[in-house]
Formats: sequence, structure tokens, C-alpha cells
Amino acid sequence: MNRLVRWLEDYVLPLANRLGQIRWLVALRDAFVSLMPITIAGSLAVLIKSLVEAAKVHLGWNAFAFAMQPFVSISNLVWRGTFSLFAFFFALALGYQLAKAFEGNRLAAAIVSLSSFALSIASFAKIKFHGDSILIRDAFDISQFSTTGLFTAILFGSAGFFIYWACYKARIMIHLSANLPHAEQAAFDSMIPAIIAIFSVGGINYVFQVLTGQYFGDWLLTSIQMPLVKWGQGFGTVLLVTMLVQVFWFFGINGLGVLSPILDSIWLTAQNSNITAVRNGHVSPYLWGRGSFDVFAWFGGAGGTLMLIVAILMFSKRSDYRTVAKIALAPGIFNIGEPILLGLPVVLNPVYLIPFVLAPIVNVAFSYWVSVMGLVNPVQVAVPSIMPPIIGPFLACNYDWRAIVLSIVDMLISLAIWTPFVIAADKIADTNNPKTFFTTQF
Repeated sequence: MNRLVRWLEDYVLPLANRLGQIRWLVALRDAFVSLMPITIAGSLAVLIKSLVEAAKVHLGWNAFAFAMQPFVSISNLVWRGTFSLFAFFFALALGYQLAKAFEGNRLAAAIVSLSSFALSIASFAKIKFHGDSILIRDAFDISQFSTTGLFTAILFGSAGFFIYWACYKARIMIHLSANLPHAEQAAFDSMIPAIIAIFSVGGINYVFQVLTGQYFGDWLLTSIQMPLVKWGQGFGTVLLVTMLVQVFWFFGINGLGVLSPILDSIWLTAQNSNITAVRNGHVSPYLWGRGSFDVFAWFGGAGGTLMLIVAILMFSKRSDYRTVAKIALAPGIFNIGEPILLGLPVVLNPVYLIPFVLAPIVNVAFSYWVSVMGLVNPVQVAVPSIMPPIIGPFLACNYDWRAIVLSIVDMLISLAIWTPFVIAADKIADTNNPKTFFTTQF
């Protein structure tokens, strides 16, 4: 065990530290986090529409469905103003967060990022009329502003910002001697860098279109984004990411924070595609989404530590362990694991390394294959990470009662994995306590 911990400290911990210090990745993570209100609002719109449809189809509540039509209409409007424009808002948030990380003009950077994204997607839309497909030029297809264009927003939003930032730091700007209000001075300072950045991104897209006959955004979607999202549906990929999150957390590094750019760009894209498909009455295209980790493995926080708390309260005889568990129980119910992770502690505690890594991996593996067999709906709705277990899976899987059963089974599996190590930790603590050891021996 000690050799394993030393190996992780020598090779894995430095990697995690380096990843956590890359400012671009930090900004990418913060951009996803800042869009949580948009994500939850769009998901609530899906839940309301699904609830009304389920009441009408399965329960025959036609009067209820008729009375709820205004709310359904409002939900449709909310959807169009939030979730259907996810990439649009993300490009704006990314520019802002990059400027925050690299100390630039945040408003100007957000605008440059959004403009760079907008000019990188196709400027035409296709509509169907009497069975024929009609091409409309000089128009944006709104679907490209949804998660379909997320990778384009990341790539060109970042490219536009870094060109802008380089020019801004090089002081390539209009120098005015007059004393202007701050807003006007900031606008003049950002003018030349923003123009250079936007025209540079435009030039890149123009050259690409001339050489390939495609818009860069369309090519990026079909050649990189979709293959990556499909790769993320692989069983091995899902388990690898789960393991890395746990290993990082064991050393006190927020694994979800470090790997958030990967988790969100791949699995959040898949989850958002599921949400869009369900909202339009289609079958969910992806098996595993970003929320699947939360509702089927990370109940109580990373490591499924809610079951560690339950195991301590059920089987531990140590008063200090039980005190920590009682304090951590309420936060753990809402998936806040720091009190038990740092208070027991689990972090850097070799006794708990195996269950801390193993329990989520087993839960993910079991839930993945249950989903493959079609015994539970894939995650189709984004729910807040603080949603308690059982309730969270039920809502995330769009009112699927089978998700409740799966969640309970996962928690029992996790409890079975944690329990032997809790008992062992009691014995180790007693052996290492001279006073207790003396009493038991004599």
C-alpha cells in the first residue's frame, strides 16, 4: 500500500498539480460553471414539458395537461432563450473567464470571443418546405449555437482571445492624451487589439473555406467533436476518468476541478444532446452524460463518501470517527464531501485509498451496463449537483422510477465496499493508541 501511495505521489500528483495551474484550463472550467443557471433553467423547461406529457399519456390527465399548456409554452420560450443558445453563451463566458485569468479587459475579451465564434460557423440555414430542402444564405442556423457548436466556441473563442490579449499586452492601441471617462478609455484601448483578433480569426476561416470548401465549424463538428463525444461513451474511457478523479482527490486535489474541462467538453456535450433530443420528442442518442457520474457514483461527493458516513455510523465504535460522521452527514446528503474527506480524513489516508477509488469505479461499471441493457433511461436532464441521492437520479433520468432502484443498489454496493475498511480503520486506530492498547492487553 505504501509503495502504491509513493508511486502516485511521484508520478500522478505532479501531473495533477501542473494541470491545475494551467490558466486556460481553469478559465475553461469556470466558463462551464458560470453557465449553470442557463443549464438548470433549460433543464427545468424539459422537466415541466415531460411532466405534462407523462400525465396526459400515462395517467390520462387531459384536463391537467390542458390547464398546464401556458406553462408548457413558457417552458418552450425558456428553452429557446437558454439551452438552445448554450454555445453562444459559452463563447461569451469563456472570453470573460480568460480575461479574468490573464488579466485583460473582461468585457472586450468576452465580445471578441463571441464574435470569433460567430464568424466561424456556417452562415446559411436549411429548411424543409413541402418535402424539399431549401438553402437560405446569410443566415445563422440556431442549432449551431447550441451544444453542436461547443467545440467551435472553445477553439475560436480561445484563439480570438489570445490574439487580442497578445496585442493588448504589446500595447498595440490608440494612445490618447486626453482624460476620458474610464469606459471610453477602456474601449479605445481595446479597439485595435479587438479588430486585429477578429480579422485574424476571419482570415483563418476564409483560408480554410477556400482550401476545403467547408466552414471550419462544420468540419470541426464532424471530424473532431463527434468522434471525441463518441469516444467518451466507451466503457474504458468512463472508468479511466472516474479513476483519475478519485486519485487526484486522494491527494487533496479537486479531481472534478482539474478534469472539468474534459468532463464538460465531452460528457456535458453528450448530455446536452440527450436533453435536446428528449425535448424534441426523440430518443436519447448517448448512453453516458456528465450527470451520470454524479447520480450513479458520486453521491455524497467524490468517492461516494455518503456511504462511508453511513458505514461509520453503523459499524464504527470510535467516538471521534462517529463525531466527524455526524457533522458530515447533512452536507453529504447534498453531495458536499469536503467535511468527511478532510475531517476524517480520507485524503492521504492509505487505509481508505482502495475503497475511495474502487467504490465509484464499481458503481460506474454497474450503472453503465445497466444503461447498456436499457434497464434505465440515460441522463436526460441536468440537475444541480447538490440534489440528494435517489431524488437526483429520478429527475435526471426524466422521472424514471428505475433510476431510484439503481441508485439504491449503487449505494448498497458502495456501503459493502466501504464497511470492511471502516472496521479495519477502527482496529488500526485501537492498535496505534497506547492507552487503548494497554487497556485491552492488561
